[in-house]
Amino acid sequence: MKIQIIMGSSSDMPVAEKAKAIFEEFEIPYAIKVASAHRTPEALKDLVVNSDADVFIGIAGLSAALPGTIAAHTIKPVIGVPVSGKVNLDAILSIIQMPPGIPVGAVGLDRGENAALLAVEILAVSDKKLAKRLDEYRTKMRQKALSS
Repeated sequence: MKIQIIMGSSSDMPVAEKAKAIFEEFEIPYAIKVASAHRTPEALKDLVVNSDADVFIGIAGLSAALPGTIAAHTIKPVIGVPVSGKVNLDAILSIIQMPPGIPVGAVGLDRGENAALLAVEILAVSDKKLAKRLDEYRTKMRQKALSS
């Protein structure tokens, strides 16, 4: 498995589905699990520490501590996806305002697909075939934009 997606709760699945679609298009192995930074901290730690993933994606709303907690337990890249809800700014700031030394990459509200594409870019640094596929994906996006 290359990517571990962790959601704070099962209600975050619509955002994870966006990432899932990208990984399936690029044929990148992934897994999706639910683990809460607050309700199941030990289970989250075990999941991260024992994972063979190259990149983690943490999807969470409200206080959105999940991506930062994932980052505290690994030196691998972590991408945070804030989930929109009643208090959007809290979720965004919880992900982007990490203390020095424990960075978390961040994408926009509910942007599971951008988190997945960022993960693909990270993997493509050391995978020429994947880099070529990503370049082709972007070319198709440009062509679609120009034709509309």
